Amino acid sequence: MRAIIIGAGRGRRLMPTTADTPKCFAEVCARRLLDWGLEALAANGIQDICFIGGYQIDKVRTAYPHFAFRHNQTWETNNILVSLLHAEDLMDEPFICAYSDILFTAGVIKRLQTSAADISLSVDTNWLERYQHRTQHPPDDAEKVTVQNGCVTRIHRAIEPREAYGEYTGIAKFSVVGGNLLKEHYHRARKLYAGRPFREAAVFEKAYLIHLFQDMIEAGVRMGHADTPGEYMEVDTQQDFELAQQFWRSA
Repeated sequence: MRAIIIGAGRGRRLMPTTADTPKCFAEVCARRLLDWGLEALAANGIQDICFIGGYQIDKVRTAYPHFAFRHNQTWETNNILVSLLHAEDLMDEPFICAYSDILFTAGVIKRLQTSAADISLSVDTNWLERYQHRTQHPPDDAEKVTVQNGCVTRIHRAIEPREAYGEYTGIAKFSVVGGNLLKEHYHRARKLYAGRPFREAAVFEKAYLIHLFQDMIEAGVRMGHADTPGEYMEVDTQQDFELAQQFWRSA
């Protein structure tokens, strides 16, 4: 199994930390965000890494020459979904994809790996505990999910917090079948919506990964969920960065 890490964006909300370095180079407890994730993956036997870069990609190339790289050269005009599909050619075997601006433990990856679903989303069921301190990133901005009978039924920021089962962590596992479904639905949506609004995105190119996930769910694709009671933090704003310095070791 390989891992595909999505790290093309600049992370403007994490300024000044990202003024001249990739967002995933921000250090929490004296280690880069990226290194925490690599440790969690390696603990589960995953060392085949593809990094999808854009902003400051050369710094990542220099620091991690053993990675496979895919370059999203138009990162300023697209978003996470388009960025991920830059590694489409590497989706010919089971893989885990992950955002690059998150902290997670080996346990999060282990739970995903043990999921039998062709597509399984990692979901933090203790998500509201973290949001008690995140005034710059309120619950309304969380990528929340609802579930039923072991499957994700909806993934959307607009889900009311009291109705949400948890928050999507930005980490998902795909079997070969699941990867093929992802590519199939991506290309169908791109053909229909390129340059046009797609779900909540102003144009398809600016869509988030969760927009395609929801589109797939509505088309009848089953998505499992692998729950984690914490063991995860997003570092999206400068406030998140400070909270991570304070809480990640204990998490």
